Amino acid sequence: MILGFDRALRTLAGTAQASRPVPGATLPEAELSAVERKHAAGLMRVNHTGEVCAQALYSAQALVTRDPDIGARFAQAAREEEDHLAWTQQRLAELASQPSLFNPLWYAGSFAIGALAGLAGDRVNLGFVVETERQVEEHLTSHLDRLPPQDEKSRAIVGTMRDDEARHADMAEAAGALPLPRPVRDLMQAAAGVMKAVAYRV
Repeated sequence: MILGFDRALRTLAGTAQASRPVPGATLPEAELSAVERKHAAGLMRVNHTGEVCAQALYSAQALVTRDPDIGARFAQAAREEEDHLAWTQQRLAELASQPSLFNPLWYAGSFAIGALAGLAGDRVNLGFVVETERQVEEHLTSHLDRLPPQDEKSRAIVGTMRDDEARHADMAEAAGALPLPRPVRDLMQAAAGVMKAVAYRV
């Protein structure tokens, strides 16, 4: 619980440290119009908020899982997600923007959802990871289509994040994930849609 509280503080205080180099760090900064820069920043703010939620979800799920091996898998995934958090935060700064003002709310809600998923059993817990990561993978693919083509720095980050999310979903499936019912998947997608719409702007 102490480690979880420490992770929450570091996540919300913006002190996350990446263990891997930022993808595209050596690429030149693109010439973006004011509209393009604002749009790219909005998309990266959504991605940053998604990583805030990921920290909360994985922390809660690791806390309540009954299987130490699954808990270790969640902890490893959370460390990789912390890379994403640091990368998107740095990119927001480069785009002269800032994280969502509602990140503490997103974190608290995601932690509660992750704990509930974990308490439902390890296979449900893993199924929640699979569905979450598949939806994230899909929205990151859409961001690659929506980012300005010349913004190669943002695109490099998003592409690497998408690959990591796909791997996390594969890990959960291989560990015995139970597919979630369609109404639950639809509810998750609707909740994510609200978060993305708000985080894009604020």
